[in-house]
Amino acid sequence: MSLLPRGATVRRDAGLYGYERALRRHGIETVAGVDEAGRGACAGPLVAGACILPAGRAGIVPGLADSKLLTERARERCYDQVVRRALAWSVVVVSQEECDRLGMHVANIEALRRAVALLDVAPDYVLTDGFPVDGLGAPGLAVWKGDRVAACISAASVLAKVTRDRIMTELHEQWPAYDFATHKGYITETHTAALHEHGPSPVHRMRFVNVRRAAGLEPPAGSEPLGHPEAGLHPGREEHRVGR
Repeated sequence: MSLLPRGATVRRDAGLYGYERALRRHGIETVAGVDEAGRGACAGPLVAGACILPAGRAGIVPGLADSKLLTERARERCYDQVVRRALAWSVVVVSQEECDRLGMHVANIEALRRAVALLDVAPDYVLTDGFPVDGLGAPGLAVWKGDRVAACISAASVLAKVTRDRIMTELHEQWPAYDFATHKGYITETHTAALHEHGPSPVHRMRFVNVRRAAGLEPPAGSEPLGHPEAGLHPGREEHRVGR
C-alpha cells in the first residue's frame, strides 16, 4: 500500500469528502472505497462492498456516515442514494462455507479484492478501512476509522451492511429459532441461548469456538481451550451482485 501523493494533505476538519478532494487535486479522479460487513458474526455470509463516487455535488450522498452509526431506515435511504449516484459499485457475498475454508482474515482480504475487481470502472486509487490490502490493482491507503472519515468507504460500508442485513433477514425465515433478523448472526445472549438449545444451523460458521461448543466439538467454556484448525487457502464459490 502507498501513501498519499507527495504534497497531498487532508485536514482533520476536511469532512467526509476530504480524502477524495485531496486526491483529485493531484489528478487522481476515480477513488474507490472498500469495506466489509459480518466479519465478527458467527453465522451467515461475509459481505464486501466497493464504491466510486463522482466528483462534485453529484457525489454528495445525503446522510452518509459509517453504516454502524446509522439506523436501519437511514442505511436503506443511503443505500438507494449510493446506488443511484455511484460511478460504479459492487457487492460480493462470501458464503459461510468459504469463510470456514479460508479463515476469516483470508476470507475478508479475498472479499475486498473481489469487490474492487468487480467494479466496472477501474479505480485510480483505493481507500481501505483500517488496514492495508495488497492485490487491489491500484495504489491505495489504509485509513484509520475510514468508514467514518472517507465518503467512498462509508458508501461501501452501507452497501455491504444493507446487503448482509437483507440476507440475514431472509435466513431468519428459514431458521426462525435463531432470530437472525434481530442480531444478524452476531453473538448475543439470545443467539447463544438458541445455539445451545438447537445446535448450529447450516449457516453457522464452524470455525467460531461458540459454534463448535454448541456442536459438541469443543469443551465447555472454562475447560482447557483447544486450538483453532487452519484451513487450506483455496477460494470457493461466491455470489456477487454488481451495479452502476
